[in-house]
Amino acid sequence: MTLFLFLVIVAIALGIIGAVVHGLAYLLAIAVVVFVADLLFITVRWSRRTKRRPLR
Repeated sequence: MTLFLFLVIVAIALGIIGAVVHGLAYLLAIAVVVFVADLLFITVRWSRRTKRRPLR
């Protein structure tokens, strides 16, 4: 969970810098890629966790 939050903070920081500073639009693109990768990571992690628990 800590890794998820860290990557969200990094994506937000890169997005803000990329949107504000002229000529650094590639940072905005990197922020979007990091954010999407982070969402995929947490989705896969949660889906694996729910399969291990038996239903009662």
